[in-house]
Amino acid sequence: MRRFKRFQGCAVLVVSLVLPFTAAPASADQPDCVPAAAASASAASVKVWLAGDSTMANPRTSCPVGWGTEFDSLFKDDVTVVNNAVAGRSIQTWLYESNVQSTKDAAGECVVSPKTFHQRWLTMLDPANGMKAGDYLMIQFGINDGDRNCPRHVGSARYKELLALMTKAAKDRGVTPIFLTPVSAIRCSGNTAVGTRGFLTETFDAGRAGGVTVIDLHKLSYTLYNTLRLCPNDGDYTKGPVGAFFCNDHTHFEAAGARQIAGVVAKALRDQRIPLAGYLR
Repeated sequence: MRRFKRFQGCAVLVVSLVLPFTAAPASADQPDCVPAAAASASAASVKVWLAGDSTMANPRTSCPVGWGTEFDSLFKDDVTVVNNAVAGRSIQTWLYESNVQSTKDAAGECVVSPKTFHQRWLTMLDPANGMKAGDYLMIQFGINDGDRNCPRHVGSARYKELLALMTKAAKDRGVTPIFLTPVSAIRCSGNTAVGTRGFLTETFDAGRAGGVTVIDLHKLSYTLYNTLRLCPNDGDYTKGPVGAFFCNDHTHFEAAGARQIAGVVAKALRDQRIPLAGYLR
């Protein structure tokens, strides 16, 4: 007598198989049923959480537009991008908004008192509404962090410390962190666009220390500018290809530029074989 294992949701199938007739064999590539737990897991949605500055943030006006605004459309419907990037923030002011003082300690770091996280990070840490196992956290800072003055100033050691803090919080929840080096502004050396940002070494160091994949968006962005031949330019960001890509400055993106940067990030997910790439359209 043939025996069948019972799965939740398959009781009807089991009963039909013990009736006195010969059932047609199930197709080898089409199983009789899928356990309810497995079906639920396959239908679960994934969230991609973004933490960064204005080059990633959702727009308040027509320009600037952060690349994170254009990221959601690149994914299949079972992925939701939650863009918590905020303009003007360093990693420290993003985490500790209003608690970063205007004075520095003996080590040259801005004093943080009290060391209470801003609500944006607390919401992401919330067990009910925040990051969950299977989600991703993409972190991109390093533009405002180089400010010499508090509250935005962050030193190298402190920068790596805060990346490690965010990494641990993500991993403790079963979330996969991904670091991005800061996207480059447009600066030309003759006919060539060159890099403009710091905190590159720190980001890679923190990635190695924490076992976190790093997307070198800094290099990928100025490589894109060269592909598009945005150099040389006369500094007028209101016209031509450079005007279509950037706002009336050298740093922030028009919607068209933001879309292209988002596309560069998506391509990096595929090129570096980061599992999140499996959710791209």
